[in-house]
Amino acid sequence: MSSALTHILSNECPVCHKGKVFTDKNIFFNFSFPKMNEYCSHCNYKFQKEPGYFFGAMYVNYGLTVAQGIATYCIAQFFFEKNFDLRIIPIIAVVITLLTPFNLRFSRLAWIYMFKDYTK
Repeated sequence: MSSALTHILSNECPVCHKGKVFTDKNIFFNFSFPKMNEYCSHCNYKFQKEPGYFFGAMYVNYGLTVAQGIATYCIAQFFFEKNFDLRIIPIIAVVITLLTPFNLRFSRLAWIYMFKDYTK
């Protein structure tokens, strides 16, 4: 599991671990719209199996975003006197907005790794 997470965060092909899934080398600090390679440059693995393949990645993205929102709330509540202060909402919105490009890339990579053929 930890090696798969390492490969996901390194933007590596799920089969050969040499090619890159996204054209951007870094998935962390890139605020442009992600561009995916259609095939791996080393093993010719096709990343998008069929039209609509990444619809399921939206659920991964949603879960990741909710978890980040809850974590942001848990951290930010220590800086306010009230249990639920409305000033926390813009903080959560800014954090979620800043993490959106990373979440999109990470959820697609996680989706590809979930449905790769592990029998080979």
